[in-house]
Amino acid sequence: MKLITAIIKEEMLDEVREALITAGIERITVTRVSGHGRQQEKLVQRGKTIIPNLIPKVQITIACNDEFEDIVIDTILHNARQNGGTVGDGKIFVQDLKECIRIRTGERGGQAI
Repeated sequence: MKLITAIIKEEMLDEVREALITAGIERITVTRVSGHGRQQEKLVQRGKTIIPNLIPKVQITIACNDEFEDIVIDTILHNARQNGGTVGDGKIFVQDLKECIRIRTGERGGQAI
Protein backbone atom coordinates (compact mmCIF):
# COMPACT_ATOMS: atom_id res chain seq x y z
CA MET A 1 0.00 0.00 0.00
CA LYS A 2 1.13 3.53 -0.74
CA LEU A 3 0.31 6.98 0.58
CA ILE A 4 0.65 9.51 -2.23
CA THR A 5 0.69 13.21 -1.40
CA ALA A 6 0.67 15.82 -4.15
CA ILE A 7 0.97 19.56 -3.64
CA ILE A 8 -0.34 21.43 -6.67
CA LYS A 9 -1.59 24.85 -7.75
CA GLU A 10 -5.13 25.64 -6.60
CA GLU A 11 -6.35 26.32 -10.12
CA MET A 12 -5.35 22.81 -11.23
CA LEU A 13 -7.45 20.99 -8.59
CA ASP A 14 -10.60 20.47 -10.67
CA GLU A 15 -8.67 19.18 -13.68
CA VAL A 16 -6.59 16.78 -11.56
CA ARG A 17 -9.59 15.57 -9.56
CA GLU A 18 -11.66 14.89 -12.69
CA ALA A 19 -8.75 13.02 -14.29
CA LEU A 20 -8.29 10.90 -11.15
CA ILE A 21 -11.99 10.01 -11.14
CA THR A 22 -11.79 9.09 -14.84
CA ALA A 23 -8.78 6.85 -14.01
CA GLY A 24 -10.85 5.07 -11.33
CA ILE A 25 -9.35 6.86 -8.31
CA GLU A 26 -12.31 8.26 -6.39
CA ARG A 27 -11.15 8.27 -2.78
CA ILE A 28 -9.06 11.37 -2.17
CA THR A 29 -8.55 13.93 0.55
CA VAL A 30 -7.98 17.58 -0.34
CA THR A 31 -6.48 20.13 2.02
CA ARG A 32 -5.79 23.81 1.42
CA VAL A 33 -2.18 24.57 2.33
CA SER A 34 0.34 27.35 1.73
CA GLY A 35 4.06 27.40 1.15
CA HIS A 36 6.71 28.14 -1.41
CA GLY A 37 9.47 26.40 -3.23
CA ARG A 38 11.66 27.66 -6.03
CA GLN A 39 8.99 30.01 -7.33
CA GLN A 40 9.66 32.24 -4.33
CA GLU A 41 10.78 35.61 -5.60
CA LYS A 42 12.68 38.15 -3.55
CA LEU A 43 11.62 41.76 -3.92
CA VAL A 44 13.72 44.77 -3.11
CA GLN A 45 11.76 47.68 -1.66
CA ARG A 46 13.41 50.76 -0.17
CA GLY A 47 16.74 48.97 -0.22
CA LYS A 48 15.49 45.98 1.81
CA THR A 49 15.09 42.47 0.49
CA ILE A 50 11.56 41.26 1.17
CA ILE A 51 10.35 37.68 0.79
CA PRO A 52 6.65 37.59 -0.16
CA ASN A 53 4.04 35.72 1.79
CA LEU A 54 3.42 32.02 1.40
CA ILE A 55 1.64 30.94 -1.79
CA PRO A 56 -1.74 29.15 -1.53
CA LYS A 57 -1.61 25.54 -2.76
CA VAL A 58 -3.74 22.40 -2.56
CA GLN A 59 -2.58 19.12 -1.05
CA ILE A 60 -4.13 15.93 -2.39
CA THR A 61 -3.66 12.78 -0.32
CA ILE A 62 -4.47 9.35 -1.73
CA ALA A 63 -4.04 5.98 -0.05
CA CYS A 64 -3.94 3.21 -2.65
CA ASN A 65 -2.93 -0.37 -3.22
CA ASP A 66 0.43 -0.88 -4.94
CA GLU A 67 -1.10 -1.65 -8.34
CA PHE A 68 -2.64 1.85 -8.48
CA GLU A 69 0.56 3.75 -7.63
CA ASP A 70 1.66 4.41 -11.22
CA ILE A 71 -1.88 5.30 -12.32
CA VAL A 72 -2.18 7.92 -9.58
CA ILE A 73 1.27 9.41 -10.20
CA ASP A 74 0.92 9.54 -13.99
CA THR A 75 -2.56 11.08 -13.76
CA ILE A 76 -1.38 13.83 -11.43
CA LEU A 77 1.77 14.48 -13.50
CA HIS A 78 -0.15 14.88 -16.74
CA ASN A 79 -2.91 17.06 -15.32
CA ALA A 80 -1.16 19.31 -12.80
CA ARG A 81 1.43 20.66 -15.26
CA GLN A 82 0.80 24.07 -16.77
CA ASN A 83 2.14 24.99 -20.22
CA GLY A 84 4.41 21.97 -20.45
CA GLY A 85 5.79 22.52 -16.95
CA THR A 86 6.51 25.69 -15.02
CA VAL A 87 8.12 26.53 -11.71
CA GLY A 88 5.54 26.10 -8.96
CA ASP A 89 3.57 23.25 -10.57
CA GLY A 90 4.10 21.23 -7.40
CA LYS A 91 5.53 18.01 -6.06
CA ILE A 92 4.44 14.41 -5.50
CA PHE A 93 5.59 12.42 -2.48
CA VAL A 94 5.18 8.63 -2.28
CA GLN A 95 5.43 6.76 1.02
CA ASP A 96 4.92 3.17 2.02
CA LEU A 97 1.72 2.82 4.00
CA LYS A 98 2.18 0.39 6.86
CA GLU A 99 -1.49 -0.10 7.72
CA CYS A 100 -4.98 1.08 6.85
CA ILE A 101 -7.95 0.31 9.08
CA ARG A 102 -11.57 1.08 8.27
CA ILE A 103 -13.10 2.30 11.52
CA ARG A 104 -16.66 1.24 10.67
CA THR A 105 -15.88 -2.45 10.03
CA GLY A 106 -12.41 -3.00 11.44
CA GLU A 107 -11.15 -4.20 8.04
CA ARG A 108 -7.40 -3.91 7.59
CA GLY A 109 -4.94 -3.54 4.75
CA GLY A 110 -5.80 -3.19 1.09
CA GLN A 111 -9.44 -4.13 1.71
CA ALA A 112 -9.87 -1.09 3.96
CA ILE A 113 -8.69 1.32 1.28
